[in-house]
Amino acid sequence: MSEDELRSEYERLRAREVELVAEAARLKAENEQLREQLEQAQARIEELKRELFGPKSERLTEEQREQLEQVGGDLQDQAQRPGALSAEVLEPEPEEPQKDKEKRRRVPRHPLPEHLETETVVLEPAQTRCPHCGEEMGVIGEEVSEELELVPAKLIRRRTIRRKRACRCGEAGVAIAGLPPRLIPQSRLGVGLAVYIVLVRYDDHLSFYRLAQQFQERHHIVIARQQMVQWVEAIAQWLRPIYDAMWRAMVSGGYLQVDETPVRVLDPEVPGKAARGYLWFYAAPGGDVILEFDKSRGLEPVRQRLAGFTGDIQTDAYQVYQSLERKTSGLGRLGCLAHARRRFYEALRQNLPEAV
Repeated sequence: MSEDELRSEYERLRAREVELVAEAARLKAENEQLREQLEQAQARIEELKRELFGPKSERLTEEQREQLEQVGGDLQDQAQRPGALSAEVLEPEPEEPQKDKEKRRRVPRHPLPEHLETETVVLEPAQTRCPHCGEEMGVIGEEVSEELELVPAKLIRRRTIRRKRACRCGEAGVAIAGLPPRLIPQSRLGVGLAVYIVLVRYDDHLSFYRLAQQFQERHHIVIARQQMVQWVEAIAQWLRPIYDAMWRAMVSGGYLQVDETPVRVLDPEVPGKAARGYLWFYAAPGGDVILEFDKSRGLEPVRQRLAGFTGDIQTDAYQVYQSLERKTSGLGRLGCLAHARRRFYEALRQNLPEAV
């Protein structure tokens, strides 16, 4: 290569170096800008999440929720996408050996709880006599293995037969055993079925519609939704003394936390549509919680429930609670600490020096 060619190649490489340095500086500045935007967006997302899962007065609309999910997805894609410069130099990490992955995924096996009902099956060898001498072989040990089994729920028909007896002399009349007491008089509802319906409906949150379907599909029996509703209403009367005792214990402390939240319910007066109702929460801190349903979010439900209560209630800033405080003697109101704390937190996030 001649001297002119070397000089030309040198100049070309120098020019390329200058271009690369400028490109690196531009990418660095762009990276810093994107980092700042990402931090700001992440801070905003955290703020929106707090509003989303905070008290209902600060929650987002459906449109805002969709926007939040969209922003979160875009940021995640952007964060996972390598830049132009990093794509040239980053190499994939060596993949972990398959055996190590399997070891890491293996879940430790714990012994089965002792309180479970145990069903024991003893298996004998196919041949229990010695093939050489013909004598019965003795037991020298055993190997035990366990498995966890589920006995599916089943419906049974319990038939009670009360025999009538009478003496041939005709003087003693007819003797017959009394009918055992039932949970609901003149009802075919057994105690076990009653407990199952209540648990599945209110602990597993399965609707009466789905429960009726399960009875028909799995047990081939029709139990109407209206029938189950009537049963549950009757069962609630058996639980009323417990409910009242809980309330007396709660109000005796003189301090309750109160809140309300909307729920969608089926209303016979609004056919084909779900109506809006409200669950009113009354809680004794560290103790019991009582829920009451009402169609109204106004003053009357909470005023009726707190009639005769003397002490303090802790609520959010909903105007009904402020009105209740003004109209009820012996009742004080404390503000919601979660709402107050959120303002301090937002101040710290937005402008730390001024907030401090």
